[in-house]
Amino acid sequence: MKASKIAYKPVGLALGATGGFLAGAVFKQIWQRLGHEQDAPNATDEDRSWREILIAAALQGAVFAAIKALIDRSGAVAVKRLTGTWPA
Repeated sequence: MKASKIAYKPVGLALGATGGFLAGAVFKQIWQRLGHEQDAPNATDEDRSWREILIAAALQGAVFAAIKALIDRSGAVAVKRLTGTWPA
């Protein structure tokens, strides 16, 4: 394994944690802007409909995947610019 890949691991972990936090905040804002005053439902929330739970889960998954891709790709591009090698 290349040294640049090993050196990128802690950076990737930090970016992943940051991305998770950011994705949670973005999802919460989107959920509220869609007209929901409450937090998104949990799958075991008895008072919420199947439809609401599944829509929330699909939206949350899409937001997390998009933010993760944005963060991962941006980090890799930054490493490439700094070191001249692609980290992954």
